[in-house]
Order: sequence, then C-alpha cells, then structure tokens
Amino acid sequence: MIVAVMGAGRLGGAVLSGLLNSGHAAGGVVVAERDVGRAAEIAARHGVEVHPPVVAAAKADVLLIVVKPQDVAALLTEIAPEVSAGTLVVSLAAGVTTAAIEERLPSSPPVIRVMTNTPLLVGEAMSAICAGRNAREEHLAAAQALLAPVGRVTRVAESQLDAVTALSGSGPAYFFYLVDAMIEAGVLLGLPRPLAAELVIQTALGSAQMLRESGEHPALLREAVTSPAGTTVAALREMDRRGVRAALMDALEAASDRSRELGRS
Repeated sequence: MIVAVMGAGRLGGAVLSGLLNSGHAAGGVVVAERDVGRAAEIAARHGVEVHPPVVAAAKADVLLIVVKPQDVAALLTEIAPEVSAGTLVVSLAAGVTTAAIEERLPSSPPVIRVMTNTPLLVGEAMSAICAGRNAREEHLAAAQALLAPVGRVTRVAESQLDAVTALSGSGPAYFFYLVDAMIEAGVLLGLPRPLAAELVIQTALGSAQMLRESGEHPALLREAVTSPAGTTVAALREMDRRGVRAALMDALEAASDRSRELGRS
C-alpha cells in the first residue's frame, strides 16, 4: 500500500515523521511537493520519494490531504484525474467537509475526514475520524489502522468535528500556552528558567498520566490536591476571580466557530 502525503508543510511534515517513526516503511510513502529544493531536502532527510502532486497522486493507494484548508479545492481539482474510485482519500484539513471533497472528485472515491494533533510526532496524537458518503467500514478501519501507531483514534459523527477541532485539534497549543505562563511565573518567583521548566513539564506529564490511569474525574483529582486554606485553593480562587474557566470556554467556542467558517469558505 502506497501512502501519498499531499502537502509538505508543518502538518504534512509532522504526519510524515509520525508515519515513519511508527515503523511505516519509507518505500511505502511518497510526498507531494512542488518546490525542487524542498523536495530534495525531504527526500534526503526521510528517504522517501517526492513528486509533484499529480505524480504522487497517481502512485497512491491512500491519499493523505494535509494542505491548508484554503488550498484543498485547488489541489483536488489538480489531482482529480489521477484519483480512482478505489483510492482512499483521508483528509486532515481543518473544517473541510467530506461533501466538499467528494464534489471535486468525479470518481467518487471513499473519503475519510480526520482531525488529529501535533503530538503524533511523539506517538501520542488524539485523532477523530468520520466517514463520507462513499466510505464503508473497511475504509474507516484502514484509516484507523494508519493512525493508530501514532496515538489514539476515535470515531465521531461529522457534525462533531468542529468541536473536536477546538478541543483536541488545537488543544496542544492551549497546554503549551499554559505551561509557558507557568514557567514565566516560576521565573517571576525567583527560580532559574531551566528549573522552572523542568518542574512544570514534569508536573504536566505526571498529571496527564494520573488522569489517564486513574479514570477519575479531574475535579476529584483537583480536590485531592486542594487543602483547606492552603496554597492551592488560594491560587484556584484567584483563577476563578479572573474568569479563567469562562475564558477557556469562550476560547474553545471561538475555535469551533472558526472551524465552521473554514469549512464554509
């Protein structure tokens, strides 16, 4: 099975690295890239074939669409003659619906829409998938098998994907934002930056592991750390006073709205 990574930007590079790091053979991957210099760099670094989009599409059994949402229509129009009814099309473009993809591919191939995130680089992605009109169980299973080596995969209704985009697709940025703020707070409180970073990152890692392994509601784990009249409750009270929880909910709602806008455009 030949997988074509259609797009070699930041997301495409992450997907390519994730596939190869998880054991997918370089001989089974081709990459679409127009720029000659960039193509040579990718081929040398990863040991994969790199071709213009039309050539890459013609070689593929599975197309991974990882270009920017606004570039999807032009890419599909270009490669449509090379996409057969037996080609599995897997789109990772935020906001772009399966219907929008299907209407640009006259051969009516099966289309799977995916929302994943950048932790696929370390084998810890969270991917949500849904099926288009022509996709069946075996196509969902194939997409799931492709993504499983780089993290967890769940199936959702397409109507839920804008919310998934806001929550887990963009989610790593929220955690990086919070970690950065906590490190800066450590510096403000007098800690050397490397020590502050070590303390915060390990705390984040351990807390995530507790959430996964304990199966307990995060509120219960939070309460276990929060002693009466202690330091934690003082910090949480200040967060509530400043509306941190409400701000987070508003931020995710804005991300979901933006995902819908991208799909309409």
